Amino acid sequence: MKVTAIVPAYNEEATIGTVLRVLTDCPNVDEVIVVSDGSTDNTAAISRNYAVNVIELNENVGKGGALKIGAERTDADVLLFIDADLVGLNPGHIEKLLAPVLEEEADMTVGIFEDGRFATDLAQKIAPFLSGQRAIKRELFMQVPEVEHSRYGIEVALSRYADSNHKVVTMVHLSDLSQVMKEEKQGFVKGFCARMKMYWEIIREMHVR
Repeated sequence: MKVTAIVPAYNEEATIGTVLRVLTDCPNVDEVIVVSDGSTDNTAAISRNYAVNVIELNENVGKGGALKIGAERTDADVLLFIDADLVGLNPGHIEKLLAPVLEEEADMTVGIFEDGRFATDLAQKIAPFLSGQRAIKRELFMQVPEVEHSRYGIEVALSRYADSNHKVVTMVHLSDLSQVMKEEKQGFVKGFCARMKMYWEIIREMHVR
């Protein structure tokens, strides 16, 4: 099966290089697509230093829209969604996410942080269905309605569709992995506001249907 990793990124110049270094070294990943979602920093420029395809959007369309654009640019059998702000990513995490799907044991996997940072570990224990680290059959992803409008509600949309259509979803524990908090990236006030906006988009998606 062909595997394409899609990395949606909005102003992630500080971390995206490390993430791409890992992805491009993974033997099971055939292609990497970075979707720079209206970034105003050097996210796209840094990404071009690696053997990846870069899609640079002029306007921010949200995480769901970025993933959909990336998925439309590949004919891969399996899509691997990886956030651009991960800390501690290694090839073993990628292999664990992909294995159940490649071995036809699952239609989608969801990666759960474990033994990383307290805040991110706790958040995923409370709401594991919100994790952005996933492997999914492309055919299944393309069936999910209106993902391009879901923004940060994309994980809710994917989990809900898989559940309502009786797809097999496997939770995968990813040790020593975490991500940079919005408050760290943008400062407390701007980061907190961005977090509230993200929560609103998630809640809105949860009440769409």
